[in-house]
Amino acid sequence: MAHPNEEVARQAAAAFQQGDLDALREKYLAADTRWHVPGRSPIAGDYEGVDQVLGLFVKLFELTDGTYRIEVHDVVANDEHVVTLLTARAERAGKQLDENQVLVSHVVDGKFAEVWVQQDLYAVDAFLS
Repeated sequence: MAHPNEEVARQAAAAFQQGDLDALREKYLAADTRWHVPGRSPIAGDYEGVDQVLGLFVKLFELTDGTYRIEVHDVVANDEHVVTLLTARAERAGKQLDENQVLVSHVVDGKFAEVWVQQDLYAVDAFLS
């Protein structure tokens, strides 16, 4: 049987994949959530609160003309943390992104309180520049 936080991560990824921002807001993101994206791309930075995090997602969808997709490979979870292994794919201005990412998350009461994105900085920065 999967840990409950693994199920939360998989369901949140499915909501993201479907563009269901309402579900992300209501079910999966803590009100004071923080999301950290490394690099120098247009999406790099620290996002605080649900509105900023959802704004990040909207910007990512806009920059890729809605082509941004994730494929979850595995999720490892315990009572406080979730590690999600995924592949991100997108197209933009004749360029393609196909890179592995790791999301390291702190989960409180079944919601994402803080997320650190680990990605190929050079690939993402070049893709989004």
